Amino acid sequence: MGIDLSVEIGKLKLKTPVLVASGTFGYEDDYADLLKSNRLGGLVTKTLTLKPRQGNPPPRTVETPWGMLNSIGLQNEGVDFFLEKKLPLLSQFKIPLIVSIAGERIEDYGLLAKKLDSVKEISALEINISCPNVETAEECLFAQDFYLTYGVVKAVRESTAKTIIAKLSPNVTDIVSIAQAAFDAGADGLGLVNTFLGMAIDIEKRKSKLGTLYGGLSGPAIKPLSLYLVYRVARAVKLPIIGMGGIISSADALEFFLAGATSIAVGTGNFINPQVTKEIVEGIEEYLKGHNLKSVRELVGALKVI
Repeated sequence: MGIDLSVEIGKLKLKTPVLVASGTFGYEDDYADLLKSNRLGGLVTKTLTLKPRQGNPPPRTVETPWGMLNSIGLQNEGVDFFLEKKLPLLSQFKIPLIVSIAGERIEDYGLLAKKLDSVKEISALEINISCPNVETAEECLFAQDFYLTYGVVKAVRESTAKTIIAKLSPNVTDIVSIAQAAFDAGADGLGLVNTFLGMAIDIEKRKSKLGTLYGGLSGPAIKPLSLYLVYRVARAVKLPIIGMGGIISSADALEFFLAGATSIAVGTGNFINPQVTKEIVEGIEEYLKGHNLKSVRELVGALKVI
């Protein structure tokens, strides 16, 4: 018997527990040569909206100590362009395709889910309700409010039979109550966590280094914070978790499994090293062999609490 790296999130079956975070791998066709030899469990697309979005003004990214601030603003060509031009390219990789969706109103999410429900090439939907760089019709992010989170997830659940994953924000007082709302509304899994709000200021110009005043902080700097939130939610809400936030090595990934994540997603690490996901899969495999474990599932939530 070999090492079993497979995991499940709802009806979504992944051969390995390693994904790429939305927006950090292009539309994946940009990385076609890498994907042919990669061992990703699945592909997560850039977030799609009903209509094309131009995104936020530049500069959109700035490096910070052990991290990166971004304010992309969900730039994308819209769902129709994706279905016509991008989906045929992505289908060639023969691994599960997770499409990330976002909207300005609850109704937008339901419409997107309904439109994508019959597309057989799509295995699951990621509900991005936590991007800090866009405006919504509400006074806060959907993922910052218990009732709004419930409303979005319920709208998607009523519009699709596909596996749905709610991607949550760390910029909240109590992430457990938000996660519980997603569970109650019918989510099959949770994505923890999106970026933390942050700023960088040019002291000579006395202006933000981004085209917007603030952006989302990602990278190794946020890993301890993300790991803690995964641990908290995993103990309270019985849903599979895709852990994300600062993962750049197999050791990072293993920490997330022990904290309670079923799967992990790599974001900023892809910009540093395009081979990082392949190396993480290999590192997980080596760890399991070295500790006489047969399945990565044996590690999920296996943290020893004093």
